[in-house]
Amino acid sequence: MIYQGVLTKMATEFSQPIQYYLVFKNDFINVNQLLNKEITIEFVKYECLNCGQDKPIYRQGYDKQCFFSIPQAADWIIRPELSTAHLDQEDRDLEYEKKVQLQPHIVYLANSSNVKVGVTRKQQIPTRWIDQGAHEALEILEVPNRYLAGIAEVALKDFVADKTNWRKMLKNEIEDENLTSWRSQLKQHIPAEAAKYFIETNTETQINFPVHKYPEKPKSLNIKKTLKYTGHLVGIKGQYLIFEDDTVFNIRANEGIVVNLTIS
Repeated sequence: MIYQGVLTKMATEFSQPIQYYLVFKNDFINVNQLLNKEITIEFVKYECLNCGQDKPIYRQGYDKQCFFSIPQAADWIIRPELSTAHLDQEDRDLEYEKKVQLQPHIVYLANSSNVKVGVTRKQQIPTRWIDQGAHEALEILEVPNRYLAGIAEVALKDFVADKTNWRKMLKNEIEDENLTSWRSQLKQHIPAEAAKYFIETNTETQINFPVHKYPEKPKSLNIKKTLKYTGHLVGIKGQYLIFEDDTVFNIRANEGIVVNLTIS
């Protein structure tokens, strides 16, 4: 069976284990059902997620021109402390920025390769944790806008990591941590502006991924260079497809690429 479509971040459903879906324009694939099957991924062309043109993807699924012009790719997306909508100040598109920035945001602790601090919109919980390959996570602040979440994250980064080691995450070299204890330790470092939004009582969320075999030495597939790859799918974690030969394919890092998927 052959499917064709532009890659976008896999949709997920919180269950035991997580259910994954590839959503194409004309097809909807439950990726879990492809486990233990042979899959061929073939590069077809580019398709910018904003303008739809066949132009090389620069970052986040956008070509270079779109990346530096549209509000969906502004600096405050990656660095929430740069948000200014709460001051009624425009970066690229104030209407869009107000819509995204002026809503409840969560500052959280997640454990994927190590304990890290992160920020996401409240409506993205637990999706954000799933995308990072975290096997456990805990909300520590719920604030009314993105700026407050950002300054809290910046302050806490001095005491806890803010990045995931993707190789360690995929190899499943993980240890359970007491995130509630971490939260208590970090409370004193939260900026005064955000301190009143601290969450005192809640429990960790545990996440299980559909993986039959973890890679010993994960090798990242660059489909733009390889053009075509065939492998036996043995797992899905974060936004990665894991193959029996230790090849891993990051769907999110390849957004904006049109591929043919052949299922044997």
